[in-house]
Amino acid sequence: MLIFSGEVHWEDGKVSGTVYSGEEKLTNLLVKVYEKFAWSNPLHPDIFPGLRKMEAEVVRMACTLFHGGPSSCGVMTSGGTESILMACKAYRDLAYERGIKHPEMLVPKSVHAAFDKAAHYFGLKIVHIPLTKTMQVDVQAMRRAISKNTAMLVCSAPQFPHGVMDPIEDVAKLALKYRIPFHVDACLGGFLIVFMEKAGFPLQRPFDFRVEGVTSISADTHKYGYAPKGSSVLLYSDKKYRHYQFFVAPDWQGGIYASPTMAGSRPGGIIAACWATMMHMGEDGYVEATKKIINTARFIESELRKIDDILIFGSPEVSVISVGSDTFDIYRLSNLLATKGWNLNVLQFPRSIHLCITLLHTQDGVAELFLEDVKECILEIMKDPGAKTTGVGAIYGMAQSIPDRSLVAEISHAYLDSLYNTDNPSSEKHMNGSPRHH
Repeated sequence: MLIFSGEVHWEDGKVSGTVYSGEEKLTNLLVKVYEKFAWSNPLHPDIFPGLRKMEAEVVRMACTLFHGGPSSCGVMTSGGTESILMACKAYRDLAYERGIKHPEMLVPKSVHAAFDKAAHYFGLKIVHIPLTKTMQVDVQAMRRAISKNTAMLVCSAPQFPHGVMDPIEDVAKLALKYRIPFHVDACLGGFLIVFMEKAGFPLQRPFDFRVEGVTSISADTHKYGYAPKGSSVLLYSDKKYRHYQFFVAPDWQGGIYASPTMAGSRPGGIIAACWATMMHMGEDGYVEATKKIINTARFIESELRKIDDILIFGSPEVSVISVGSDTFDIYRLSNLLATKGWNLNVLQFPRSIHLCITLLHTQDGVAELFLEDVKECILEIMKDPGAKTTGVGAIYGMAQSIPDRSLVAEISHAYLDSLYNTDNPSSEKHMNGSPRHH
């Protein structure tokens, strides 16, 4: 295993020096690293050999953390979505080679929407498998959904909405029995779950390459790996799978074009900053951060379970806690907490909200303050538990009640369009001088 802990040294675009713990703040360190590599590009490894080495080492460290064997390998990507896209593309192409003309992926209903995006981009059929009452994928339902067209199986470790770990071992048995590639999406909590055992919080069941049948894992270095946005890793149990994600154009007039991921040119500064983050944090740093986060998450969960009129979905094992209510509209709680400065994710099907615990929440008094605010908000809500939700909660509530989901998509398109609007509503004229029409 590569030992990573300490201070980074570089000179003329090449990494050198002994790695050892330094006291320089991570933020200042990353600014310096990015400055050195801002114009570097891994598309040209001959010009930037130090960058190539750093990317390879990030992948190798990640493979080791997830207990990959000698044949394990991977790539760095721009984020979890690209990691997921690349895994789906690889398994689609493998399915084509096996003679599957209409490949399908079987995924839990709780899986990240990036799998829907991959299906949309790559012409895959996506089959959403229902969940059990514990919010885990229904393994028997997944088994029944397997067909001659099944190109890949998917589980989450943990899943985004409720922070629940899917039964990786059980699905891996299906993957082995039917000879189907099996992807574990650990984008959200990957760089927590690999350190939980050493932090004193061993997970109930294995989730990584130790489980025979797991062929790939995605994990975001820019989440609990603490690297800058956006960086992620996609890991494979064997190089034979990674070859299906590569793209090569051997006959282009500009030369032989080969790239490992979606992008051609990629920001070398992000890769260097990710490498520097892992070196700076070190295993001890990650274990200590994980210990703080899981301690705080377990404390918040146990205290929330003591509060009447709300419920916790499933049995979250990592850092995400999802809350619902059978008494009042849970979106009202989200709205009230927002007025106190808390920004919780609003979820749907079922109506719920969740808190994702980070290092910020582990600071003294923060968890206690959050719980006090939750109790105070619920007391206010229970003065009139049947009251209607307003604001964002009302929008989500309305969206869930619309049977024609294409209408929701159309509204979302309008929202995305608005993000690129440069008009100033306070001005009387457009930038070109023409009068504004009302």
